[in-house]
Amino acid sequence: MKGLIWIACIAVGLHASQLPAQAPAADSDPVALAIAAELDASMGPEAATIHGARLALQTSVQEFYSRRGFRPAWSNPDNAAQLRKALADSYDDGLNPADYHLPLLQELSGQITQATATDVLRAQYDVLLTEALLRLAYHLSFGKVDPETFDAQWNYGRTLERTDVAQEVEQALAAADIYQRIEALKPTQDLYVGLKRELARFRAAAASAAWPTIAAGQPLAAGMSDARVPVLRARLIASGDLDAAGASDSLTYDSALEAAVKGFQQRMGLQDDGVAGSGTIAELNVPLADRIRQLRVNLDRGRVLLRDLPDEFVVVNIAGFTAHLVRARQFVWNGRVQVGKPYRRTPIFRSQLGYVVFNPTWTVPPGIIEKDILPAAKRDPGSITRKGLKVLDANGRELDPGSIDWSRFNSGHIPYTLRQDPGPSNALGRVKLMFPNPYFVYLHDTPSQALFERAERSFSSGCVRVERALELTQLVLNDQERWNDESIARVLASGESRNVTLKKSIPVLLTYWTAWVDPQGRTQFRRDIYGQDDKWAQALEAEFKLRAKPLFSSAAASARN
Repeated sequence: MKGLIWIACIAVGLHASQLPAQAPAADSDPVALAIAAELDASMGPEAATIHGARLALQTSVQEFYSRRGFRPAWSNPDNAAQLRKALADSYDDGLNPADYHLPLLQELSGQITQATATDVLRAQYDVLLTEALLRLAYHLSFGKVDPETFDAQWNYGRTLERTDVAQEVEQALAAADIYQRIEALKPTQDLYVGLKRELARFRAAAASAAWPTIAAGQPLAAGMSDARVPVLRARLIASGDLDAAGASDSLTYDSALEAAVKGFQQRMGLQDDGVAGSGTIAELNVPLADRIRQLRVNLDRGRVLLRDLPDEFVVVNIAGFTAHLVRARQFVWNGRVQVGKPYRRTPIFRSQLGYVVFNPTWTVPPGIIEKDILPAAKRDPGSITRKGLKVLDANGRELDPGSIDWSRFNSGHIPYTLRQDPGPSNALGRVKLMFPNPYFVYLHDTPSQALFERAERSFSSGCVRVERALELTQLVLNDQERWNDESIARVLASGESRNVTLKKSIPVLLTYWTAWVDPQGRTQFRRDIYGQDDKWAQALEAEFKLRAKPLFSSAAASARN
């Protein structure tokens, strides 16, 4: 099972000069000689193509065949048939079978059975099958898209140890269960399985063309009559939000339609008031092709993110404005969050939650100083005091903001510290949860509790404001004897800052999901507030390319060299 993952890894960090000594091609096997000639041509300075197909993984293919004396690997036609089926089924996972040479392989599979088939043709078919296996294994194991190409803050991505790749693949071919081994590479989490199911459903809906568009107009609400009501009803039936059985065909916006609109609004993360206003109608009119693209993007996200997850972790879905504490694959806490504005994005990265701070002070980070504090201070230094901030020099002495010429500074890196004392109006609320990162980003409480009632919650300057932050804090501390409701209340009442280290650090994952299936089986969609989906979709349609980050751990790389 793992062999197909490992052979996908071999393409990274291994140059032609590092290949093991080649076993000579079997002199009595003309196909082996043809394979050696094809691979020799592909490794040249002007790499040749095979029937127009580019070999993207020449090094890994070369090593594999070198180890077996260049003998053909796909002599068993059942193995080849299983692989072609797996390549075709990649479509169901939101991938493009053409990325794995499938149209060409289907054509060649018929040609090699003919009496006129040459040894060269058989060699080319064999090599293309091997590279197709490597390509598909790589995408299923690591995702097709490398987010680091468009997101400098991204630090996800598996790093694996190396094993004997050639031997693993030889065993897979000998076992003749290629299809099952490829299936085993796919994520098994409910999130991935649900997205895959919904992709099939949305594609079927696109094929049926039963997805009506609702005309613009005044908001539609319960009790109204309007010519658009039957179209709205038909649209909600098509998406499964309204049961067709017993649905009215009148022009009246009845209670059943109102309930269906509320359900749809909940699935889209909209205010669920049951009124089909402009925002709701805009979501209803999102083309099926866009929803299919959204599902494909999030499936590939799943291939990147749903790997090697720990037993316990905190996860924030930035696009969904939610946070969760997961233990043993179960959500033990859920809460709403406020995230960064589109022009002050909350970064997508992974870290380790190590300690919490009760009654925190707030030290204003350079980015906020530059963008928020300095422009106002240059006009009126008193604005700093009105914001509840103190100006401290390098020795911690408090200075009068009016004594400083703020016009001297054009960046947030100033020779002063701007700090807000603990208290009910502190920007961080009563607690912050700390994890190392270069972005000055963490999870924290907030005095702006009313903003949690908004449907879209991109209000912060990058940090994650957490609803019921004290509940989450108590859970991550996981020490009821020392840290319970009463003891936490005493610390808060003291008004003094206090750091508390967790008994063990907990991974914290800041992620970005714009589509998922909830525990009730409902497909949830969210707006792409940071434009991440657009960039991911473009990369998903691009040609095959290995990610920049090495796939081997440094220890494995050292052992290899």
